[in-house]
Amino acid sequence: MEPLILKQQLLAKAQELGFDVCRVAPATVPPHAEAFRAWLAAGKAGEMTWLAKNADKRTNPDLVLQGVRSIVIVAKSYTQPAPINASAYQIARYAFGADYHDILTPRIRELESVLEAVGGLQRSYVDTGPVLERDFAALAGVGWQGKSTMLISRELGAFFFLGALLSTIELPPDTPTKDRCGSCTRCIDVCPTSAITAPHHLDATRCVAYLTIELKGSIPEEFRRQIGNRIYGCDDCSAVCPWNRFAKVSTEAQFQAQENHLPTNLREFLSLTDDSFRALFRGSPIKRIKRRGFLRNVCVALGNTGTELDLPALQQATLDPEPLIQEHALWAIAEIQRRTV
Repeated sequence: MEPLILKQQLLAKAQELGFDVCRVAPATVPPHAEAFRAWLAAGKAGEMTWLAKNADKRTNPDLVLQGVRSIVIVAKSYTQPAPINASAYQIARYAFGADYHDILTPRIRELESVLEAVGGLQRSYVDTGPVLERDFAALAGVGWQGKSTMLISRELGAFFFLGALLSTIELPPDTPTKDRCGSCTRCIDVCPTSAITAPHHLDATRCVAYLTIELKGSIPEEFRRQIGNRIYGCDDCSAVCPWNRFAKVSTEAQFQAQENHLPTNLREFLSLTDDSFRALFRGSPIKRIKRRGFLRNVCVALGNTGTELDLPALQQATLDPEPLIQEHALWAIAEIQRRTV
């Protein structure tokens, strides 16, 4: 089949599946391959050891799929109107609704069928494979990598998911788009922990998203106060991006906020057992940090925003079988007492 006609069929199928964008990048060495390796060598990935384990694949797509010729990038907006429970606590917008992996993975697998029908071999991932998706998304013209290192789109703003489909079929590539950040530094200026150390340089070990999601152990005390009332991730660098003013609220119902099932007060989370935690966050990305990580975050947020009314719940948390929760509950109590004495 003529490659251009095949690509048109692929784009039509992507639209039918609900993707907002579908574009093609050449299967080349990612533009940031060397920078990525240097970033790893400098220890900026922290405990995300899997990034180093498959660094060779991330910098050479042919090691992911031998004979790969094209990388199809799809994007789906998750733009939401307002932060969830912002007055009491904050949760990253991507976790407002259902887990995006569960929603988008079957769709991108279905997209593979267009290429399978003409004999192609494929691999597809939604944020789970050894692929530098943002590099290829930039090559395909989905957007450009902003100073926060996040991808920004003229049409979608800064809140969208990416999926990557590697194929042995050569498709006509799209052209990259211009970097449109200009002199803006809002993302750098707003970061609560100064994790964006320079334009296009992120120290993940300082990032609130890393500290509240990827870090499995104790949150360093030097960052706890800056975390504020964030209990899962952080949207600050993306939320201030001026390009969001052109983005429409996501049409995907499963990404919409489901606030009615969550407590309105932080201390109520401290009564969660393992079973009730799993029940509360079934189908949510939050489930991945487990009860111990989530209640660790809740204790930090209470230490920053709590009052004497929260002390009984925190005292009870100091008796929790999980030492990680005990430690952060004790810190929170000390912080509240420091503010109220």
